[in-house]
Amino acid sequence: MANQLCIVLDFGGQYNQLIARRVRECGVYCEIKRFDTPIDEIKAMKPMGIIFTGGPNSVYDESSPHIAKAIFELGIPILGICYGCQLMAYTLGGTVSPCDISEYGMTDTYYDKDCVLFGAVDDLPQKATSWMSHTDFISQVPEGFTVAAHTDNCPTAAMYNKGKKLYAVQFHPEVSHTAGGLGMLDSFLKNVCGFSGDWKMDNFIENTVAELREKIGDKKVILGLSGGVDSSVAAGLLSRAVGKQLTCVFVDQGLMRKGEGDFVEETFTKMFDMNFIRVNAKEHFLEKLKGVTDPEKKRKIIGAEFINVFWDEVRKDDELGFFAQGTIYPDRIESGKGNKAGEGSSDVIKTHHNTVIPEDMLDKFAGVIEPLADLFKDEVRAVGEKLGIPHELVWRQPFPGPGLGVRIIGEITEEKIKILQEADAVFRDEIRKSGIESELKQFFAVLPDVHTVGVMGDHRTYDHLIAIRAITTDDFMTADWARIPYDILARVSNRLCNEVEHVNRVVYDITSKPPGTVEWE
Repeated sequence: MANQLCIVLDFGGQYNQLIARRVRECGVYCEIKRFDTPIDEIKAMKPMGIIFTGGPNSVYDESSPHIAKAIFELGIPILGICYGCQLMAYTLGGTVSPCDISEYGMTDTYYDKDCVLFGAVDDLPQKATSWMSHTDFISQVPEGFTVAAHTDNCPTAAMYNKGKKLYAVQFHPEVSHTAGGLGMLDSFLKNVCGFSGDWKMDNFIENTVAELREKIGDKKVILGLSGGVDSSVAAGLLSRAVGKQLTCVFVDQGLMRKGEGDFVEETFTKMFDMNFIRVNAKEHFLEKLKGVTDPEKKRKIIGAEFINVFWDEVRKDDELGFFAQGTIYPDRIESGKGNKAGEGSSDVIKTHHNTVIPEDMLDKFAGVIEPLADLFKDEVRAVGEKLGIPHELVWRQPFPGPGLGVRIIGEITEEKIKILQEADAVFRDEIRKSGIESELKQFFAVLPDVHTVGVMGDHRTYDHLIAIRAITTDDFMTADWARIPYDILARVSNRLCNEVEHVNRVVYDITSKPPGTVEWE
């Protein structure tokens, strides 16, 4: 993909993807590889720089991940971070010992500005905050290394060997809590490794389209289009590459948000040169879900029937060619294909959106194509914008695979779908008008299948309660309920009760994650 490559070797740290993302922010193409990737394979990739990630282990434990000393003899600049810093010291003859006082979180750090990592960062003072997370420390640096930073409790917060272009930091420069951290990474990449820093999305699109044309040739391509960000951007790239050779199959199970199915169809039939097939399967799904109230059973039915409906449509075509899916880089890593330390291999193909290829179809495809497999989510969005895909679709919030099926508690009926679609549309419209949409990571309405007594005019009502949910989060691993101003909540409640038939009460979910989850089911 790129002539200039940086490799991140993963030793099991939680920030491996963040490191790679920060490297790309510096305009450098980057890939994550397992820590035990053979040296010959690394040499063949011709990286201009290598970064060792952090990890939860102690380097002096024999069962911890280690690396051959030969990697330091390749002449390739290396930056070690946290565990990677200690690993560099340990492997090259230094000493790593348990801390008397461990360091976690924001820590005052004293920098030697003669070191290129720090001296090139203009706004970095000699004393600044770094983000620490370690219970071991380097008590003796290897021969030829110079200490470049320290804290009150850690004598070696950074070290380097300028001649061999080996650098290491005990803290995490990739997190925003480290002052000047991105500048430190940028200095390593530009001033030590010599990267030009000109990798950008335009390069990706141009190169990927050329690669797709070469690989696909005159064959057809089948893509399951969900209407989500990833599959939509994959469809846009494939359409630009091979046009009418692409067929997108869009299964509308009737559980999307109001007008969403029509929006997806209109977008891809008007904007792109492709064959678009919409399968309206609402009645089929409702029949299969009739009488089912258990949330896990509903999920399994919706997932299984989506696969069945999709492949029943695909089987109608005698000439299939390639099967495409919108797998992105985090999908590969989480499934074992990407390289997380101690997991999987680099050859596993991840099924995307539960679209598993049935046994009777495997031999009918020429192969699997994943045009977004090297990108992170925000990079996928950037590609989508450059392809001209509407902002509303590119910046679509996370939406569960089973759609509104997980936001309707109890049995799913056509009436409940309509109520929730209308309620969700009103809530989303009011949030857009309020100007706070960008502050919320996710917001939606839920139909809890609860009836309450109300009064409308002079009449007693006994109708549905609507719950609204809005969260703020950085990573969705934890989340906090959003503090939406009362006046906005008042307008939402008023509109829901007045505009949505069969709704007479509104509640706001103020549960964080944990103990709750983002979705209700």
